[in-house]
Amino acid sequence: MNYRTLGKTGFNISDISLGTWQLGGKWGAPFDIKDATATLEEAYEQGVNFFDTADGYQGGNSEKAVGAFVKAHPDVHFTTKIGRKEEPLSTEHFNPEHLTRYVDESLENMGLEALDLVLLHCPPMSIYYTPETFFTMDKLKKEGKIKNYGVSVERVEEAIKAMDYDVSAVEIIFNMFRLRPSKLFFDLAKKNNVGILARVPLASGLLTGKFTADTKFGKEDHRTTNRHGELFDKGETFSGVDYMTGVKAAQELKQRLGTDNLAALALRYILMFDAVSAAIPGASSPEQIERNTVASDLPALKPEQMQIVQDVYDKYLKNPVDYLW
Repeated sequence: MNYRTLGKTGFNISDISLGTWQLGGKWGAPFDIKDATATLEEAYEQGVNFFDTADGYQGGNSEKAVGAFVKAHPDVHFTTKIGRKEEPLSTEHFNPEHLTRYVDESLENMGLEALDLVLLHCPPMSIYYTPETFFTMDKLKKEGKIKNYGVSVERVEEAIKAMDYDVSAVEIIFNMFRLRPSKLFFDLAKKNNVGILARVPLASGLLTGKFTADTKFGKEDHRTTNRHGELFDKGETFSGVDYMTGVKAAQELKQRLGTDNLAALALRYILMFDAVSAAIPGASSPEQIERNTVASDLPALKPEQMQIVQDVYDKYLKNPVDYLW
């Protein structure tokens, strides 16, 4: 495992870390604390020392599991996200009263005295033009309830605007199917010492290269229920890529890159960009951890391999993905 600095936090984190949206069970499945703990333990054994959670993941159970793990392993770091656990999503959820309550609830839920990093969870664009939201985070930081704050975003423009404030890190979708962040935003983040967490790094599993036209997902899985943005931004599901288009693109990547392990290569691709602090693939079981962590030790992609990724993106995905997020 290799490690990188997470922006202004100063945390030295594993470049392959762990996202916990599906911790303790597959999307839509009941939460299993034994599976959750075993998954966190396996990640730690593989060198993972950073975990990404949110107050709304698994009804708060993800936060509880990560909090307990952090207390038992004080050498690890984490982020939790706030602002989306109450529906329907509203700008009101990012006002000072709500943010203060959410932070207090996360502290209680995780059983900790301070939160390493708190990210505003995909706030609407208008929030970036509401300074009191970010001034509230400054206040919570001064009070010692949080050590750092930042944002999780849908769009590049939101990430850039967020850097008007004292953000330590930005979480953004970046993968072989979503290349636009690597341009202007990455340069600005490096200039401002803002860490980048690459979320949805495998495009909801498309970049494992294992899906076909016949692949079925669970009834409550967002890959079934949110393909067209029925529940939340469609860019969260399959990176906003039409499913069959994504299947074709992934198969072409496998063929042209000459690999049967596209997932590891897709994660290693993300690490080719030094602006990225870590990729945060998810795992619902301990068995899936090594599939992800092996990417940290893969050799760098060759220029011709990087060009193949660009070629496939331009052929299948740039229009319309590049213009939407």
